[in-house]
Amino acid sequence: MLVETYLLTKRYGLFAALADCSLNVNPGEVFGLLGPNGAGKTTLLRLLMGYLRPTGGRAAIDRLDCWRDARRVHERVSYLPGETRLFRNLRGREVLDFFAALRRNGTLERSLRLAQRLSLDLSQRVALMSTGMRQKLALSIALAPEASLVILDEPTSNLDPTMRSEVGQLVLEAKESGRTVLFSSHVLSEVETTCDRVAFLRAGQLVHVQAMHELRRQHRIRAQLTGPISPVPPALADQVQVYPGRNGDVTIETPSELSPVLGWLATLPLEEVRVEPIGLQTVYDRFHTA
Repeated sequence: MLVETYLLTKRYGLFAALADCSLNVNPGEVFGLLGPNGAGKTTLLRLLMGYLRPTGGRAAIDRLDCWRDARRVHERVSYLPGETRLFRNLRGREVLDFFAALRRNGTLERSLRLAQRLSLDLSQRVALMSTGMRQKLALSIALAPEASLVILDEPTSNLDPTMRSEVGQLVLEAKESGRTVLFSSHVLSEVETTCDRVAFLRAGQLVHVQAMHELRRQHRIRAQLTGPISPVPPALADQVQVYPGRNGDVTIETPSELSPVLGWLATLPLEEVRVEPIGLQTVYDRFHTA
């Protein structure tokens, strides 16, 4: 299921909730959206669902215009909004019955299996459920349909670490079954472990798209110097960046494989060497730390 936006914009008067956003989400990909509150993540998802009319640009899912062909888009998508509204007077099982009946192929059996995996008590009325329990119920609804595209807005909010891990596994299983997953989150660790690519939004602008397989190759070496550091060999000039510190320490970053750098590191007067991967937190800070 291909998702495309081109210069997608949503304005409210002079305020741009989203401006000139152009991106592609490939079929079978898990694509994450990261950014602080107000960055434009939810606006982007609502534009894709056809709930908002674009001020400019366009959005398409499976070659269908998200605004003009919203009904046909909805047939292909399962959507979990950031703030779910469920029938408070119904019990959990009754809510699953209701939503399963809305889908042509029926999803009740899968919803029940999901609820069991998420340790959800379906005998309770929604009004008596905790916020986390209601989130589990919403996930059991959203992940059950065999939709080609699953859109999740903050799917693990109000869940404990164990359940967050379980939701991450469910996302990976959706990918393995051939579905495309697009979701926003504030939890860097879950994005890092589940996504193929991640888009960073800031103040309504798409500022960076990061392929996770490229990020996993990058490393940072922190060490103390016991003598002067030699210049970077010409063969490694494009592969390392050196940041001397004030107290005899040095930080060396490599955006590619670590192995070519190890031979040079062995010749340097270093001690207390620590090698660590460059994770999403580092990339996030580059775009969101003043």
